[in-house]
Amino acid sequence: MTTVTFADLGIAEPLCRALADQNYINPTPIQAQAIPALLEGRDLLGLAQTGTGKTAAFTLPILQHLASRHEKRHPKQARALILAPTRELALQIGKSIEAYGRNYKLRHTTIFGGVNQFRQVRTMSGGVDILVATPGRLLDLMNQKHVDLSRTSILVLDEADRMLDMGFVRDVNKIVAALPKQRQSLLFSATMPKSIEHLAADILSDPVRVEVTPEVVTVDRIDQRVMHVDGKRKRELLAKLLDDTELSRVIVFTRTKHCANRVSEQLEKSGVPSEAIHGNKSQGARQRALDNFRNGKARVLVATDIAARGIDVSGITHVINYELPNEAESYVHRIGRTARAGKSGIALSFCDAAERAHLKSIEKLTKRPLTAVDTTEWLGEQIVVPAGEPLAPKRGGRGGPNKNRGDRNQPGKHRRFGKPGNQGANAPRGERKQGGKPGGQKQSRRQQAGA
Repeated sequence: MTTVTFADLGIAEPLCRALADQNYINPTPIQAQAIPALLEGRDLLGLAQTGTGKTAAFTLPILQHLASRHEKRHPKQARALILAPTRELALQIGKSIEAYGRNYKLRHTTIFGGVNQFRQVRTMSGGVDILVATPGRLLDLMNQKHVDLSRTSILVLDEADRMLDMGFVRDVNKIVAALPKQRQSLLFSATMPKSIEHLAADILSDPVRVEVTPEVVTVDRIDQRVMHVDGKRKRELLAKLLDDTELSRVIVFTRTKHCANRVSEQLEKSGVPSEAIHGNKSQGARQRALDNFRNGKARVLVATDIAARGIDVSGITHVINYELPNEAESYVHRIGRTARAGKSGIALSFCDAAERAHLKSIEKLTKRPLTAVDTTEWLGEQIVVPAGEPLAPKRGGRGGPNKNRGDRNQPGKHRRFGKPGNQGANAPRGERKQGGKPGGQKQSRRQQAGA
């Protein structure tokens, strides 16, 4: 079988050299599908997750197109515009352009909010070939007459679903309205809700559709467990689990922004340093939250799926699904954050009665049942699920004595959810290692940053 190279796709030699310097030899599936169409000047609708190589899929053709046309740069103008929802993603795209375009004399810049605009205005005064921007700051500079998009011939909307989730739809529409009608437009999104379909219909013309099914993250190294719990007692269960200090760097996932805020605030009141990130947070607040989580000031990061996309934080010991996701694929992406670089991890999922259908979908996708855990030791009760969904055998009554439990008052003596890979971690459903309630002292409270 012949392996396709970037040169086979029509990528020019200067770009191939730059790719080789980065140890990129063979294109990913989305690159193999998208690059030929983009080199032909077609509009494109790309359905792809992060980590699929989509950034190179659009930056390589843009660089090649602009380099092949020796057009003069005009003050305050950009020949190509790439819109990204966050500063982090915009900077990442800018770094990719820098690396891939090193053999071309093209000028690019990245503009975003949260910093003084002086340098951004100064750079744009001479014009650029490629402008990477977040919608809010770009619209500000356009309104101040520092940016002119009247000659922009290429538009890219990256992570469009996240952009809309963060409330940028009006800004995006205003920016698109300032562009020439004759242009090449690209839209990339990890999901395709109705809002994205409508946006694509408005800005794309006869697009090529490229869809890459995300690879299923290996879950073999992840100890996956489910805790059946009444929805009203989830916050109580979460707080008690976090008594175990071996849950040292934890991401808690919720389905909604409101729930993320509520959970983080409750953890702070319980003395657990935490941060929340979601689409309603400003870029500055999100960055502060991530910095606090990375440097250990925040032990817990509470996040929605879209807001957490693209976050790369090492050393995550546990992922807790406070609310099960509506899509089983999201579950796989969530728990994959705790098994990076060959390490193992633990994923705990809270499941109330209304979420059991989601649990069945998850188990069908992963082709393995989640190990059920009796919550008696934390809540004094066990939720009994319907036949066919067995739980671990109930031990003792509602908080009654049971000599097999161990001493619950000795912190750390029994740490069921401590270090990954403990005996019984992958036991079949209905079997679990005996042990007591996780112990440990709560960490000191601090003010929530970015709230």
